[in-house]
Amino acid sequence: MEHNIYQVIWFILWGVLWAVYFMLDGFDFGLGMIMPFVAKNDMERRVIYNAAGPFWDGNEVWLITAGGATFAAFPKAYAIMFSTLYTPLLLILFALILRGVAFEFRAKEESPVWKAVWDLCLVVGSFVPSLLFGVAFANFFLGLPIDREGILHGNIITLLNPYGVLGGLLFVVMFVVHGATWLCVKSEGDLCRRARHVAEKFWVLEVLILGIFLVATGLVTDLWANFFRYKILLIIPALALLGLISIPAFLGQGRYWWAWFASALTVLMTTAFGFAGLFPRLIPSRLDPAATLTIYNASSSPLTLKIMTAVALIFVPIVILYQIWAYKLFSDKVSPEFLETEEAY
Repeated sequence: MEHNIYQVIWFILWGVLWAVYFMLDGFDFGLGMIMPFVAKNDMERRVIYNAAGPFWDGNEVWLITAGGATFAAFPKAYAIMFSTLYTPLLLILFALILRGVAFEFRAKEESPVWKAVWDLCLVVGSFVPSLLFGVAFANFFLGLPIDREGILHGNIITLLNPYGVLGGLLFVVMFVVHGATWLCVKSEGDLCRRARHVAEKFWVLEVLILGIFLVATGLVTDLWANFFRYKILLIIPALALLGLISIPAFLGQGRYWWAWFASALTVLMTTAFGFAGLFPRLIPSRLDPAATLTIYNASSSPLTLKIMTAVALIFVPIVILYQIWAYKLFSDKVSPEFLETEEAY
C-alpha cells in the first residue's frame, strides 16, 4: 500500500513537471515561431530575443527535471520511451541545441546574413519541438504500437497518424498564442499591436483545433473514462476552458499580464487533462493491453521513490522560488535603452 502511494505521488509529479515545462517553455517556442511575422526590423527581432532571453534556459530546467524524474521513478517507461521515440526525440534535441546557440551567437557579428541564419535557427528550433512534443504526447494518449518486449512496430511515419498530427498542431497553435501574449507583455507600440493581432487570430484556431482534439480524443482513446469515473477531475477541462475564453477578453482590455496568465492556465490544464486521462498508465500499448506500462509495473523500488520524494520536497520549491524571483526581476518591458546595454542579446 505504501509503495502504491509513492507510485501515485510520482505519477502526479511527473505530470506536473511536464505541464509546467510546456507552460513556461511554451511561450519561448511561441516567440520564436511568430518572429518572422511580427518583427519588421532588427530592433524588433532583438526585442523578441530579449523577451525570452532571461528565461528560456531556466524554463528548460523543467524539461531536464521531467526527463530525470521519468528515468528515476519509472525507468522501464524511460527506456521504452527513448527507444521507441528515438528519432523524434533526437530531432527535438537538435532543434533545442539550434535554438540555444541562436540566442548566444546571433549578436557575435553584425552581418545581416549571419543574423538571418541564426534567426532561422531560432524559428526552426521553436517550431520542431512544439510540433513533435505534441505528436509524441498525442501518441501516448492514443497508445503506442509496442509489444511485450517494448519494441515499436512501426517508425516515425507511424507516429504521424491523424490524431498524432492533430496533437502536434494543437501544441503549435497553443504556443503561438502563448508566445504572442508574452510579447504583448514585454513590448510596446507597433510590435505589441502586431503580437496582439497574432494572438487574437491564432486564438480562433486554438479554439477550433482544441475542440476537434477533444472530440477525437473521445472517439479514438479512452482518456475521458477517468473523468466520468472521478467527477472531481472535470475541474481540469473546466479550468482549461476558463483560461481559453479569458484570453481574448483580457487582450481586448489591454490587460496583457492577465491574458498571459489565462494562456498559461490553458496550456497547464490541457496538458493535465492528458495525464489525468492516462492514469495509472504511462505508455499504453494499442497492440496488446498486457504490454501497457503503468505506474505499478514500471516504477522503481519503494526506497528509490521515498528518497526521490524527499529530494523533490527540498529542491522543487527552491526552483519555483528562484523562477518567481527571476520573472519578477525581469518583469519590465524590453526598452530601446535596455537594448543598448551589454546585457542585451
